Amino acid sequence: MVSIGISPLLVRTAGAPGPVTAFYRLTIAVVLFAPFFGRGLLKSRPARPGVLLALLAGLLFALDMTAWTTGVVLGGATNPTLLANTAPLWVGLGTVFIFRRRLGPGFWLGLLLALAGAAVILGLDAQQAAHVGLGSLFGLLAGVFYGGYFLVAERGRGHLRALSFWWLSAAASSVALLVITFILRQPLTGYPPRTWLLFLAMGLIPQVAGYLSITYAQGHLPAALVSPTLLGQPVVTALLAWPLLGEVITPVEALGGLMVLGGVLIVHRSSERKAPVTESVAAPLSPGD
Repeated sequence: MVSIGISPLLVRTAGAPGPVTAFYRLTIAVVLFAPFFGRGLLKSRPARPGVLLALLAGLLFALDMTAWTTGVVLGGATNPTLLANTAPLWVGLGTVFIFRRRLGPGFWLGLLLALAGAAVILGLDAQQAAHVGLGSLFGLLAGVFYGGYFLVAERGRGHLRALSFWWLSAAASSVALLVITFILRQPLTGYPPRTWLLFLAMGLIPQVAGYLSITYAQGHLPAALVSPTLLGQPVVTALLAWPLLGEVITPVEALGGLMVLGGVLIVHRSSERKAPVTESVAAPLSPGD
């Protein structure tokens, strides 16, 4: 939670466009885990349906990272990160419309509460400045893309081992982010040494250390404890962004944030009661993840 929580601060202070920081974050992790993926590849070839789903998931994750990092650069570390954590809401809606699953009243209550909180935050940010409101809107869009990632991953993990799916999707994300930076004409080089160190920190701390920590925790703690605990990540970001970046949280913003997190927590609880706990997806970490 802490290692992911400092990720928005690293993005904010890197002094580079959001997609560029996301590209280096994913690429560093992909390179570091390549030997482990290669070792598994020698034992068994990945199933083609799983590979295709992993590539699609990687594209969705790249769009998630593009939206989130752009939101952080435009609107600050706190609110875009908070709104990116609404992914479980969009996952739930996706299961209703795509997989035709029925969700209980707890989900709809949580959805309404979280969206009301998001509306409060978006309204306040739009009043501050256009770019701040746009940054928060990008954060909300990032949550939608990350929800799409998990919907695809749910299918893809039925064909591939956790590490194979994670590495293939992360590699696809890295390639997609490279294309995005070219399309947007954002420079990949020419940054000062401090920025390169921050790129390295983003790859090692939130992406590698965070991923390994969550994977370890999931092997020793129930998902009912791990998932709600990770909702504390936006709180960590807010507490650090206040003294380090000067991002002051107003009482109304705090209320909106609590509504968002409370709604997402209700969705988590209703989902746990609706279905048994299954093997969790080893995913590239979203900042809201």
